[in-house]
Amino acid sequence: MGDRRHERRGFSLPQAPLIRVVGRILGAETEKHRNPDAIDHVWIRIHAGAEVIASINTSSKKNRLAGFDPRIRVGLVRGIWHELPPFGAEACAENDYADAESQANVYYEHAGREAMERLLLERCAAACLLEVWGAPYSRHGVFGVHQIHSRRASCAVPEEVRGRDGALKFYFREGQATELLLFKFCGQP
Repeated sequence: MGDRRHERRGFSLPQAPLIRVVGRILGAETEKHRNPDAIDHVWIRIHAGAEVIASINTSSKKNRLAGFDPRIRVGLVRGIWHELPPFGAEACAENDYADAESQANVYYEHAGREAMERLLLERCAAACLLEVWGAPYSRHGVFGVHQIHSRRASCAVPEEVRGRDGALKFYFREGQATELLLFKFCGQP
């Protein structure tokens, strides 16, 4: 199978198991639903040549429905940027949390849905650029990236997918700081 791509006006989104997208943050919002138990995402709109939506879990419905802890565990790796990466989207061979964890002491803290929403919305308001790793999707002409979390087996999902972990990296002008956010569910190592 060749490299299939979604295309729109000169922009293409690679159709690979794992992609990396870099762009300017256009806005962010929490999922809306009349049933609060159905809300489990923040959507971040970025411009990476065309608009792309990053869909980030703020809790795990699957874990909650299976009787496990629905909270997300968030790891943070701080850094400094010297040059901002160029906008765009590309296929990635691999992204594994073990690499970041071997280079930094990553401590994962539990965050409930509302804490996750605040964390993501605050970062989006302050950052000048966002780098996203995850799986591509396209629905109704909208490009997106989801599976922005560890893909190891969890309490409610026995499937083990290695080397395709999704993540967010925020770039800030102040202090040329970066924050790489890693997300894990209940039971993920």
